[in-house]
Amino acid sequence: MFRKIEIPTRAKIDFIDITAEIRQVVQDTDVEEGMCFIYCPHTTAGIVLNENWDPDVERDIAMLLERIAPESLPYRHSEGNSTAHIKSVLLGSDHFIFVQERRLALGQWQGVFLAEFDGPRRRMVWVKIVRDVNSG
Repeated sequence: MFRKIEIPTRAKIDFIDITAEIRQVVQDTDVEEGMCFIYCPHTTAGIVLNENWDPDVERDIAMLLERIAPESLPYRHSEGNSTAHIKSVLLGSDHFIFVQERRLALGQWQGVFLAEFDGPRRRMVWVKIVRDVNSG
């Protein structure tokens, strides 16, 4: 079974720090050692692991993605959100994080973000915690 977390986004491009929500899912289980799988079931949003201390990092990532997939190109997709699809493909829709001692094994400055590229919307993030079969 997995847990669904609903995340409201605030703008067309938005990075929402969901680290606390993911940590809570881990804490709500009895898994001491294992894996936390995080998945975004949307084609215009993704999951990012990156620095969650300095918000300028998020702005820099958004700026670079805009240069890679600018709105001004003659895209053929009729919905008008081709750049959102491209950006989500570049960042990916899932990540996994080790669980050790019932905690996410993140680096010192790492956090988990929902990356929105076609907002504002209400997005879902699916989280599954799997026990390490070798951890007794």
